[in-house]
Amino acid sequence: MKNKIEDLRNHLFSQLERLADDEGMKNPLKLERELKRAKAISEVANVIVNTAKAETDYLRVTGKSPEQAFIPLDMAAKNSLPSGEMKVG
Repeated sequence: MKNKIEDLRNHLFSQLERLADDEGMKNPLKLERELKRAKAISEVANVIVNTAKAETDYLRVTGKSPEQAFIPLDMAAKNSLPSGEMKVG
């Protein structure tokens, strides 16, 4: 799988940096366009995260291993709780 959770985080932080650019956001039209873009990115990211949660729940319930991992297996193992639930964040 090409994209991982780190890629999603990088895209979200990049968008935050664009919004925090005081000089670049002085133009009201550019600011409005960037806010619309940020909202769209946020909505897509939310769907991706919810999909990953659903996949994680499915794998936990069925006991199956992922063929492709959005969250790398070594990271998932480090963040696993004793009950098998994943830590968020």
